[in-house]
Amino acid sequence: MKRSAHQSGGLRLSVAETGTGAPFIFQHGLCGDASQPAQVFPLDTAFRCVTVECRGHGLSETGSKNALSIETFADDITGYIERSNMVRPVLGGISMGAAISIRIAVRSPGLIKALVIARPAWLADPAPDNMRPNALAGDLLGRMQPTEARLAFEDSEIAACLEVHGPDNLNSIRGFFSRQPIDVTAALLSGISADGPGVSEDEIQRISVPTLVIGHERDAVHPISHARTLAAWIPDARFVEITPKAESPAAYRADFQAALATFLNEV
Repeated sequence: MKRSAHQSGGLRLSVAETGTGAPFIFQHGLCGDASQPAQVFPLDTAFRCVTVECRGHGLSETGSKNALSIETFADDITGYIERSNMVRPVLGGISMGAAISIRIAVRSPGLIKALVIARPAWLADPAPDNMRPNALAGDLLGRMQPTEARLAFEDSEIAACLEVHGPDNLNSIRGFFSRQPIDVTAALLSGISADGPGVSEDEIQRISVPTLVIGHERDAVHPISHARTLAAWIPDARFVEITPKAESPAAYRADFQAALATFLNEV
């Protein structure tokens, strides 16, 4: 993985690239980093995976915690695309990265030529109910020591529900209680869970670029119904259902890579 830096708002943001070819700007999820999209990126395409690690994520600087938002992250990535003189790259993301990508596709429609929305956690509204597990983890980390916060989370009804309906989500959230720096993790979980892409259903329905939407079952934080709804809203969209990560991480990666390869080879 090749690393470089992008300056935005006086902060140094880390940019990671995997593969060679035309740029596919592929963004990570909440509290993730560039390794997340790289794991599901197919190398046998004419594209390279480019991830701008969002503020407070990966090797990027954080800056003011009050500025951590989907809008800010989207502005940072738009600035990177424009300053890099990229000509209509493919843009996409996983979870939070999908919300960022939707915002850019609506606000800067001429900037990209195709869109990938993977495991979306948002439609149009802020603070969706499916983000309550992350919001609870952020609230607990903001009020308690990490060990105490994790124990409180494990005792919650939300954790019991995830054990059945979203075991992969539960494993991810458990990792948040040791993610450093703790104060940044708490701010991200609380702030982004209450946030949204800042666009309307009507605006999403006017996205005109070819779009791939990926979703899977057994995912309480990223309900497959969100993926199906977005695929129905966007006129030139296709929906692909892949193997749940909770069932088989290897099959999940293989299915994800196959869906991306097919789409990228067509655009």
